[in-house]
Amino acid sequence: MRRPRNSVRSRRAVKLLTAVVAADIWIFGLFQFADGIPGDVVDEATRTDAIVVLTGGSRRLGKGLDLLSQGLAENLFVSGVYQGVDVRKLLKIVKRKPEDMERRINIGVAANTTGNASETMVWMTSRKFRSLRLVTAAYHMPRSLLEFRYAMPGLTIVAHPVFPENVKRDRWWAWPGTASLVISEYNKFLFAWFRHGCERLAKLKRIETNSDRGQSSGSAQ
Repeated sequence: MRRPRNSVRSRRAVKLLTAVVAADIWIFGLFQFADGIPGDVVDEATRTDAIVVLTGGSRRLGKGLDLLSQGLAENLFVSGVYQGVDVRKLLKIVKRKPEDMERRINIGVAANTTGNASETMVWMTSRKFRSLRLVTAAYHMPRSLLEFRYAMPGLTIVAHPVFPENVKRDRWWAWPGTASLVISEYNKFLFAWFRHGCERLAKLKRIETNSDRGQSSGSAQ
């Protein structure tokens, strides 16, 4: 039997409307996300237990070393360093003299932002640190904070963005390179947010299952 033409058209119209609404929501969220990218450093003075730099540009590491020299923390953790690169080589890359910095710096080898948060959590926990200043590019800060707060919900995190010259904040949509970068970060942010939600739901289900098992075993005795 052939489906009535009106029914087929209705389904197509619903699909088209759904796609349009989803696109509108995505675009609205994109501009909200872009507006949330920091334009300055809000807190430049608060001391923390550690400074954490996420690699991806020499300016990030340089800023982290400057903050360490200024006494904003006693320890620096550089997350995402290439395997085989030690602290002395790292300092040489950014043209800094080791002096007393070398013993105050630790490095990690994470390959992505989720890994950055995980290895930082392990490092922070091993030293019983409770606060950190997070240094990364401004466009990368929203997703970094999302991952770090999920991995370390009880810690104080002070955002310290750096601002790459090639990333334009004003009228970002008019610059193809910046627009592509912001869209990519937004999609990654959405994926991380969705993944965290799924993981929280899975934990809740495990807790409910264990609770039901405990009640069943208690009633059976």
